[in-house]
Amino acid sequence: MIRALTGYSTKHPWKVIALWAVLGVALSALTPTLFDRVTQNQAGDFLPRGYDSAAALQIAKERFGVNPDATTVTVLVARSDGKALTAADQQRVEAEAAKLAKRRVIMPREDDGPQQFLIPDRSQTPRIAPAMTAPDRSFHLLSVELVGNRADKGVQGVYRTFRDAAGTLFAEAGMRTGFTGALADTVDTVDSRKIVANVGSGIIMGLIILLNVLVFRSVLAALLPLLAVALIGFVAAGAVAGAAMLTGLKLDASTPGLINVVLLGIGIDYLLFLLFRFREHLRDRPEQSAREAAAQVSARVGGAIASAALTIVAAFATLGLATFGQFRSMGPAIAVAVLVMMIGSLTLLPALLAAAGRKMFWPSRTALRHEPREGRAARLGTLVTRRPLTMLAASFALLAALAAGLIGIHMDYGQAGSGAQTPAAATAAEIARTLPAGVSDPTSVYVAAKDGRALTTERLDGLSRALTEVKGVGQAAPTVLNKDRNAARIDLYPTADPQSRQARDLASGPIRATVAEHTPAGTTAHVGGTPAIVADISTAVDHDLTIVFPVAAALIALILLLLLRSLLAPLILMLSVGLGFAATLGAATLLFQHVLGEPGVSFTLPLVLFLFVVALGTDYNILIADRIREEMQRSGTARAAVARAVRHTTPAIATAGLVLAASFASLVTSPGNEQIAFAMTLGILLSALVVSLVLVPALAALLGRAVWWPLSTEARAGNRSARNHLPGGNR
Repeated sequence: MIRALTGYSTKHPWKVIALWAVLGVALSALTPTLFDRVTQNQAGDFLPRGYDSAAALQIAKERFGVNPDATTVTVLVARSDGKALTAADQQRVEAEAAKLAKRRVIMPREDDGPQQFLIPDRSQTPRIAPAMTAPDRSFHLLSVELVGNRADKGVQGVYRTFRDAAGTLFAEAGMRTGFTGALADTVDTVDSRKIVANVGSGIIMGLIILLNVLVFRSVLAALLPLLAVALIGFVAAGAVAGAAMLTGLKLDASTPGLINVVLLGIGIDYLLFLLFRFREHLRDRPEQSAREAAAQVSARVGGAIASAALTIVAAFATLGLATFGQFRSMGPAIAVAVLVMMIGSLTLLPALLAAAGRKMFWPSRTALRHEPREGRAARLGTLVTRRPLTMLAASFALLAALAAGLIGIHMDYGQAGSGAQTPAAATAAEIARTLPAGVSDPTSVYVAAKDGRALTTERLDGLSRALTEVKGVGQAAPTVLNKDRNAARIDLYPTADPQSRQARDLASGPIRATVAEHTPAGTTAHVGGTPAIVADISTAVDHDLTIVFPVAAALIALILLLLLRSLLAPLILMLSVGLGFAATLGAATLLFQHVLGEPGVSFTLPLVLFLFVVALGTDYNILIADRIREEMQRSGTARAAVARAVRHTTPAIATAGLVLAASFASLVTSPGNEQIAFAMTLGILLSALVVSLVLVPALAALLGRAVWWPLSTEARAGNRSARNHLPGGNR
């Protein structure tokens, strides 16, 4: 199958290139619209109905008409001179708010080209309602509802337009304004980092290109990987969105961005694997035509690429077993994207090699000359094989020391952006000085009648009073009945920050216990709101970790078993990447929890890190192991074979690892992704430079051909050949 794909692509390169170009251009235009139809915004929507907060959200949608795609911004309005609001001021605030509620906010367009019409329009008329006035009348709060995900750039643009218009309108009335809430904090953080993000992304992309130029001494070899991967990425994104539409799968708004980073990294990895082997092949066989060389190299390396890609696919496909919908949808989405990247790597990339031929390394005049016998890669191979025990001990000690950071690890389920002192954070602090912190994001108790009787506030008085007496609840709003009087909502304002652990423990503990004890007969009650949702997410994630980890590890081990046709080699590779995972998570815990004093590591980090570091790190292990096996089939000692394998694969693995690490490092410019950016970058570097180039070769050098136990036919042939040519056994 692989030979058929690569063979056709190298025989008909321009047809393959044209097909991918057409698909890429077409889907790059349609994908934004497609993704808009398959994304959802509320984290609670990803929870199964069995969770209490998910049931509360369902009542809110069905009986109170709450829009699940809405996000709330709290607006603080106060007198500019700092005096208390008068009755006239209060009327003026309400009048100005009524004007804003009638204005349609137009989404600003940054792109004036024809593609702007394909970008979903987020223009809307906000819903504005009075919230409450501070006890000392120092400010009045308005609740503003905007539809859309806070990560959506269009929604962010709408918020900025509304914020500026509201600020101007109230300023003309002698008032000052402040804005807080998840959307406000996200936009403030994005704006504060805009220059850093743009410069950082440009620097990282420049470093990737520069690294390729330095390695291949070729402009074409540096730019083609980016162009080819971008083209395949457009097709992959379209395939993900199309598959989601056909299956009814809902994606989180952050999934497209994550897919882009993954595809950029692994796509360039696969092309680099091909380019390095292509250059090596042309150096060894200068008389062979470039098209024949492309066909042979693509067929040989294609097996390793397919195995590496299927490893990632298998790992992420296991997320389909998760109960938390965000994981359950993200896993298959990334799996589909990687499958498309695999197909592109077996068709478009070989076609590019065949079409460009030796010109791929233009304008270098030395790229295809026979490489010198000695170099850094050769010296590393010699060092690892001469002192395998020392190198093994050193690499193990480094990884074990980092893994020790796992001691005392805590999971952080906070949803706050970056912890920076944004204007939104300052507004929240001002509100919290006179009102409970939960005013801007209440914990809500939803009550539904199940006996057919209409609900009354009197019937719910006992529950309402009991909730106000719960320690940690600063205030409770009056009970609100829906128009059919078959459901009620009681908003609670905890004294703790809604994003804090205290708020989550309060919602999932005392509040739920009080609701269970005081729910009137004939009704059912559920606790909702951000703290309750995040508490349930933590339960779902803990459950999913116990399922996904072992299943993913088993599937990866099975793929390695089929590829390497050995029992011992897959075990070594799995243990090595497992140690790399533990070291990476330990380093992240050490830095963020113990050094920087954060509450813990992000609750998504262990699972995402496991999948990425284990799956992507296995890519490099597959490449080195496959080359070690190939070299051991030749005559000579096992250690000489390992040295040759390290010499030939070090440039490819080191370059690919640095490129992939740089692509993940770009996530640091996105609010809330600092931990993931650090951990993924470090994890890939450890996997490529320590595990694959030192730990695995050192073990192979120590074990010799026994690493392939039970020996395959090819390994036995290599073993017999080695003994016939060089006395001294298999070492």
